[in-house]
Amino acid sequence: MSPELIRRRVLRAIALNRTPGYHFPGNFIDLSFDRVASAGTRLTYENEDEGDIGSLAVLADFALGASIRAALDPATRLATVSMTLELAAMPRAGMVGALSHCHGFVGEGEEGRIGRGRVVLADAGGEIGYGSGAFMVLEPPSGVALHPVPMRKRGDPDPAQLDERDLAPDELRILRHADEALERAAKTGQPFTRHFWGLLPQSAAGSAACVMPNGPHVGNRVGYVQGGILFALGAATAAAALPGNWRLASMAAAFISPGQGPALKAQSSVVHQGQRVAVVRTEVARSDGRRVLDAMSTHTAPT
Repeated sequence: MSPELIRRRVLRAIALNRTPGYHFPGNFIDLSFDRVASAGTRLTYENEDEGDIGSLAVLADFALGASIRAALDPATRLATVSMTLELAAMPRAGMVGALSHCHGFVGEGEEGRIGRGRVVLADAGGEIGYGSGAFMVLEPPSGVALHPVPMRKRGDPDPAQLDERDLAPDELRILRHADEALERAAKTGQPFTRHFWGLLPQSAAGSAACVMPNGPHVGNRVGYVQGGILFALGAATAAAALPGNWRLASMAAAFISPGQGPALKAQSSVVHQGQRVAVVRTEVARSDGRRVLDAMSTHTAPT
């Protein structure tokens, strides 16, 4: 996709994001809510970068949450407690889908209940992975009003096109961040999405680290880093801790606290590296040192 089309896509997502109840990452990858029900939710998006773990994790996280929210008030806030993905392959270019099911709730009352779900991921060639997740029902933060998720489908009318001079300060931050990501991607030859999401880990012997700038481009509807982006930050950093082209086979992540502050830092260390299988532990923390996510991942050696 050309820089001009990417910029237009960012402005379109900003316009969509003006409808409350959703978040910019989902609008940017243009998730289509093809069907939403506890017994079967299907979400899809058009993939353009085969290595884009960020968009894939956003899809998985939101599909799981949507199937659980389908049994609740449509405006209910859900916080990701844990998520596991088992991947046979990264998605190819083209349509990528997630089929999720709610598997009930644990706990009494409304706030604090945990909903459980499973998800299957597929592209045009068939199933590429599956996973599960747990989500806690929470009240919104003080001063934040929640609205139902606007469940757009592919083919719905586009919003009115925005001009740069129409943007509010937070919206202008997103556009400026996209411009910087386009410039860096052109210089490095890397995909735009890696720079846009901020998934650019630095490798060292048996370890890796990644500092991801925070901002509205990765935020959820209450202003914290979206759960799928957090998962992707851990996965990308874990992969960078291994030399060569090891493949992410699975990752299990525990979400400990909200992703807040100016930046998040992921730190990965290799626990085991054999001939065929490696295990990596990853921690994500806020700028003030508070832990946000803890994950263990398994990787297989290139064939």
